[in-house]
Amino acid sequence: MTRILFYLDGYPHDVWRQCIHAIDPEVDFIGNPDWGNPEDGPAYAFVWEPEPGLLARYPNIKAIFSLGAGIDHLTRDPDLPKDVPIIRMGDEGLKEGMAEYVLMNVLMHHRQTPQLIKAQRQHEWKRVFSLAAKDVRIGILGYGALGQRAAKVLAPMGYNLAAWSRSPKSDDSVQHFTGMDELDNFLARTDILVGLLPSTPETEGLMDFDRLSRLPEGASVINAGRGSLIVLDDLKALLDSGYIAGASLDVFPEEPLPKDHALWDYDNVIITPHSAAITRPDTAAEYVLRNIKRIENGEEPENLLNTNLGY
Repeated sequence: MTRILFYLDGYPHDVWRQCIHAIDPEVDFIGNPDWGNPEDGPAYAFVWEPEPGLLARYPNIKAIFSLGAGIDHLTRDPDLPKDVPIIRMGDEGLKEGMAEYVLMNVLMHHRQTPQLIKAQRQHEWKRVFSLAAKDVRIGILGYGALGQRAAKVLAPMGYNLAAWSRSPKSDDSVQHFTGMDELDNFLARTDILVGLLPSTPETEGLMDFDRLSRLPEGASVINAGRGSLIVLDDLKALLDSGYIAGASLDVFPEEPLPKDHALWDYDNVIITPHSAAITRPDTAAEYVLRNIKRIENGEEPENLLNTNLGY
């Protein structure tokens, strides 16, 4: 019998159990805080922000599924088992949610919606001129599963698409830039930057004042990957100077964003509470059970964490 040890603190587990059992009613689904005896039979952990040391206390865990696309909530645990595979969430619901968020915010910055909302609040009848989509250069920073799905929904709008990733990607649908040597050229041709990079030592603070300044004047910034990507003080300085026209921020170095942070009050900044793509129980259940089956059949699961790369 398949055993799943589930951890999502502060949320009811019934809906997750129901979605798992709708696919396989024989699964033994065990929610926190009572995971039972650590010496019980083999199990799979399906978790989000488990308390430090918890996973190490259960030596029979065969694999760890992150409930979200990020895995830093796991890797910051000093006692995280080193020899247990970690699988990042990559279900269809997560991809769809991120694609929706990216499309919505690209359109808002392209059509200068923050400026129109500001004018509305001031009771001003103020028209703005927006370029045709084909003349707006979108740059997707990070071209994994989420970046590729975002490109797929942006393409029919006619945007001029490019992507940057650490390693080459075989995708002829976008202009592709690879490696740090090509990052500046990627930024220089980008009118709306979409940040979807994972959190690694290499990406922390990657978008600082210098690199954000490589964007064309009047560019906009969207970040829905990890909060550590952008140095907020540097982004604020470029917003204050008018060099950066606007931003949509879903993730932050400190979450929640402190109530007294200046960016809350910027008319040209859209802030959302790390909700761009929320894991859906129905599609996540299918994803987890599909990959458990792959593991049981001796196959490699999807989105297996590469510990050397950090994603």
